[in-house]
Amino acid sequence: IDKLDKSPWEDVKKEMVEEKGLSIESADRIGTFVTFHGPPIELWEELSNSKLFGDNKDASVAMEELKTLFKYLEAIDTLKFIEFDLSLARGLTYYTGLIYECVVIDGDAKIGSIAAGGRYDNLVGMFSGMTTPCVGVSIGIERVFTIMEAKKVDHAKRSSVQVFVAGVGPDLLPFRMKIAQILWKCDIPTEFNHQLAPKLKPQLTEVLERNIPFMLIVGEEEFRADSVRIKDMGRRTEDLVKIGDIAGFLVGKGCLLAR
Repeated sequence: IDKLDKSPWEDVKKEMVEEKGLSIESADRIGTFVTFHGPPIELWEELSNSKLFGDNKDASVAMEELKTLFKYLEAIDTLKFIEFDLSLARGLTYYTGLIYECVVIDGDAKIGSIAAGGRYDNLVGMFSGMTTPCVGVSIGIERVFTIMEAKKVDHAKRSSVQVFVAGVGPDLLPFRMKIAQILWKCDIPTEFNHQLAPKLKPQLTEVLERNIPFMLIVGEEEFRADSVRIKDMGRRTEDLVKIGDIAGFLVGKGCLLAR
C-alpha cells in the first residue's frame, strides 16, 4: 500500500494478488479505501456522508479525532498544507491512532518524505511498565541536510520565544491557536498553551522561568471582547488589546521579530 505514492493502484493490486497471495475480492475491498486522498475537510465530509466505514466503532472514533485535529489545524491556518490520505501506511505493531508523513514539495512535484510518525499509546509501556500515551516523529536528518543544501537554506539562528499565549478556562484552544497564527504571520516568535483547560499559575511560572518577555492571557471575558490581555513581564504592566492591534502593540513595546 505504501507504494501508491509511486505506482498506480492497478500495479499495487497486481502485486498484492500475485506476490502476496491476497484474493482479488480482498484486494478490491482494500482498494475502496486506500485510493481516497484529498483536502482534509472535503474528504472527511465525503467519507462521513458515504458511510464508507459503516457502523465500525473504531472508525467512528478515529473520524471524530480527525475532525478535532482538522479544526485545530484550521485555527492556526496550516490546514492548507495538509492532505488527508488513506493510503498512508506505517507499522501496525505499535501505532495505535493517527499517523502522518512530512513531504517536501517543489511546485507540483514531491521531492520526498523527510519525517514521519504517529500515535503510539503502548510502546513506552512495553519497556517502562507504565501506560504512557505518546505522539512522536522521526526525522531523516541526512535527507533534510541534502534538501537544505540544494535549496541553499539560510541557517541563521532565529530569536528565542517572545510571546506566550496563555489560556484561562476551557474551550478556548482554537482561539489561542488563532492568536498564535496571527503573530507567526507577523514574524513574532510565539508559543501557545496546548491544554484544553489550563490553569494560569503554572503558565505564569513557565513564562518567568523561561524569561519570555510578553504573556498574552485569553479567557472568556477576552474572547467575548475579541481581545487579549498583554502582560509586559519586564515593565510589569497589563493592557487589554484588540486582536487586530496585537502585533503592532507588541512591536511598539520592543518585541523582537524572528527575521
